[in-house]
Amino acid sequence: MRQRASSKTRFPLSPTRSFAGLLFVLAAIWYAASSQNSAASYLLLFALMSVFLVSIPRTLSNLGGLQATAESIKPAFAGQEASLPVEVTNESRATRYGIALTLPDLGDAHERIDEIPAGKAARVVLRFSAATRGEHEIGRLHLSSFYPLGFLRALKQLPSPQRYVVYPKPAGDQRLPAETARSGQRSSRRELGEGDDFAGVRPYVRGESQRHIDWKAVARGQALMTKQFTAESDGLLYLDLAAVRLDDLEARLSQLALWVIEAERARRPYGLRLPTVEIRPSLGEPHLHRCLQALALFK
Repeated sequence: MRQRASSKTRFPLSPTRSFAGLLFVLAAIWYAASSQNSAASYLLLFALMSVFLVSIPRTLSNLGGLQATAESIKPAFAGQEASLPVEVTNESRATRYGIALTLPDLGDAHERIDEIPAGKAARVVLRFSAATRGEHEIGRLHLSSFYPLGFLRALKQLPSPQRYVVYPKPAGDQRLPAETARSGQRSSRRELGEGDDFAGVRPYVRGESQRHIDWKAVARGQALMTKQFTAESDGLLYLDLAAVRLDDLEARLSQLALWVIEAERARRPYGLRLPTVEIRPSLGEPHLHRCLQALALFK
């Protein structure tokens, strides 16, 4: 999903730290010129002030014609980095220089683009810390310019509402629990998963692995179908929050997240039980993310 952010052409100006240094230099030159009645000092003073005043419209115009398109943020685990890809397009007829991108809601996320030619685009990735699990939102994206002298900062605020999910941090015992049927009794049955025996086809679901697509049927002009296989199972591997013997809720969710990953890695069909939701055993990337998202959003 890509979201295009735009705003009006009114860019507020604010001084930078370098501006205080400029004022000090101008004041020192003025003092020297007035105390010594030096024409050369006055000339230098007026020249520096003229250059500064001329730079103001250049700072403002450097943001003109810039548009930003933000892509979706992929889920991340708590404690890791989340990434927001952003494409900045220069729709003006002049090259733009020294453009900085920041997320004001996340102070540690910033990137800089040195140059964007006219009619071209530049792509950057804003990285920030995904501190806590759950669903979070980014509301704003800022483009700013310090060009050409760095004494003033022009700011363009772009609304970019977007939600993203942070999964629990995988932690705990890597050993998977014993397989248990829903009733608590072991059973002998064949579970639908990724075993060795072919069990038919079903419509392809977008986002699934393409490893089991029936490409021969596609070559014959048929719709995308996914091959299904069965695997022998003495019981169902249900990962149950109530069965995790830990006191802290976050630690229990972290343990379940680790087991989900380990079960997927071992290619063992697994399900998830929470007080508010139950996900039946399966395998594959969509199933993995469905279970992790259920853990992330659990309250």
